Order: sequence, then structure tokens, then C-alpha cells
Amino acid sequence: MTPVPAGHPIPTQPSGYDTIADGYTAENETGLLHAYYNRPAILELAGDVAGRRILDVGCGSGPLFAALRDRGATLTGIDSSARMLEHARRRLGGEANLLRADLADPLPFPDAAFDDVVASLVLHYLQDWAPPLAELRRVLASGGRLLVSVEHPFANFLAQRLAGDTTDYFQTRNRIDEWTMGGQTARLSFWDRPLHAMTDAFTAAGFRISVISEPPALPAARDLIPEVLGESIDNRFLCFLFFVLHAN
Repeated sequence: MTPVPAGHPIPTQPSGYDTIADGYTAENETGLLHAYYNRPAILELAGDVAGRRILDVGCGSGPLFAALRDRGATLTGIDSSARMLEHARRRLGGEANLLRADLADPLPFPDAAFDDVVASLVLHYLQDWAPPLAELRRVLASGGRLLVSVEHPFANFLAQRLAGDTTDYFQTRNRIDEWTMGGQTARLSFWDRPLHAMTDAFTAAGFRISVISEPPALPAARDLIPEVLGESIDNRFLCFLFFVLHAN
């Protein structure tokens, strides 16, 4: 974790992911946290999606888009990184509905355009959740679902405290991490916030929280990180937090 000096501009996310697009795509495809944990958990929470119109927010190179499409959903994907969308188009084919858009801006869709929205590991890049959540609520049909995964707030806080950081868990705070993937390095900006700030933002935006989940990883993950899962009876570990929200 790298602190941000006063007055120092925070780098934008699109340029960061443009830089590491090749390496991140490879990691997302087969890496432990994506292939054995985040993606399976979202698919489990999504359930039967046949015939549902789904917006994949921050679709990246498209593995979740592909999995939901294979289950019979009609997908639209958006991402702020042009290079990640290039990977998605190669993966998904020319017929895939992919748009370059930033969740921090108004979305280019009419009201009630989707039955579900999936926001996989994307909200924690945003300082203010109110405008994007309002937009996601707007494009959802009444009773539609927003499925969210974010970095687990207590996992980040615990890691910071173990590293000697005196961060206040109850404050929303910026964190800059350097990621090196595929031989390229990017500085990415994250906003850590406590659980109550997340749930307050969801309900203020007009969502009803139906699930808060800390799911297990797939069984095969035990062989990949035995030092982490060796004492777990069901392959659970602190990493991401998952929500299923319904539009009121």
C-alpha cells in the first residue's frame, strides 16, 4: 500500500488497466481469486439467469460475461479501459454488446433496461458511491437485482494493521496499490470503507439487501493455497464480500 501525498493527483483507473491489460486478462482467466473464488461465487448467487437481461459493469476481458451468456442470459458489458475491451471483443466475438463507459458517469441506457446488474470488483475504485448506485438503480427494472463483489473491508483493515498502519476502520480512505502483471506496472486507486458505509449507500440508493455473503472458494483452491485454507473446514477465507440487492 502506498499513501497519497497531499496535493498529489490520483491516477485514473482506465490508464492503469490499459497498462496491465494483457497480464490482468491472463490472471483473471485462471488465477485463484478470480477462477476459484470471485467468479464462481457470483455465478452461484446469480442462479438461473436464462432469458434475463444483464449489464456486466466493469466487464474487463469478459470471462463473467461469457459464463452468464452461456447460461442463457442476454448480456451487455461496459468497461472504462479500451485495452480490456479489446480483449473482451476477441474473447466474446463481434456480436457481443460491449461499450466503453465509466461507472462514475451517467450510463448510456434507458430506464429499466436490465433485469440484473453485475458489478464484480468495481465499486471499491470509486470514492462516492451515491451517483453510480443511483444510475444502476435507474437502469434496473423494478424488482431487478444488483449483484456486487468488493474487497472485504475487514480483510483490508486487518492487513493494514498487521503492517503497522494505524488506519481508522470507520473512515472512508484512499489507498494506492502498485500491481505488476505481464511485465507492466500500474498504480491503481482504491477507496476502502467500513461495512456500514456500504450498506447505508445501498439502502439510500433504493436497494433492499437480501444477501451478504462470505462464500467458500472452490474445493480445488485448497491445493493452491494450503497455507491459507489448511485449517478451514469449508474453504472460507477473508478476501471479498458479496451482496445481492433488489431494486425497490
